[in-house]
Amino acid sequence: MNRLPVVGVMGAGARTHEDLAAPLGRRLARLGVHLLTGGGTGVMTSVSRAFAEVEDRAGLVIGVLPLEGAGATPGAPAQYPNPWVEVPIRTHLGRLGADPMSRNHVNVLTSDVVVALPGSSGTASEVALAIEYGRPLVLFGDLDRARDLPHTVATASSVDEVVAFVRRTLRHAAAPPSRP
Repeated sequence: MNRLPVVGVMGAGARTHEDLAAPLGRRLARLGVHLLTGGGTGVMTSVSRAFAEVEDRAGLVIGVLPLEGAGATPGAPAQYPNPWVEVPIRTHLGRLGADPMSRNHVNVLTSDVVVALPGSSGTASEVALAIEYGRPLVLFGDLDRARDLPHTVATASSVDEVVAFVRRTLRHAAAPPSRP
């Protein structure tokens, strides 16, 4: 059985960035990968919907869901999962930040490649975690964010560039190790 790679798309929960997220979701669905998001609204909904609407795709839409809040009864907030999440991963973890009890660690560590669309503090923490954990990362849209990041962080101004980065990264990861 071949394991499909997981592409994590991180981005704003408050804004859809439909012009970036929808074309990206459709293209990723045609790559034979699973899509992973935080399972909520905004970019997470836009990219999930576009991915899920592609017929004959091989991958699934995975959503890593936060707990409602400290001391809450188990369960995700009302907006989670969005209707296109096919595999909801219910966690005991919070929504934001690099705190050890944030689900952002799971999002980043589960992803073979991380694509970061514009977002706020949650997305910024996922970018920081991807750098910290050495996960392949590409920023897409609002490239001004890259100026304070290491020069090794890739940027893309089009969906074609994101897809090329993802393909290169996955091809490199699948290559057998070279012999000395």
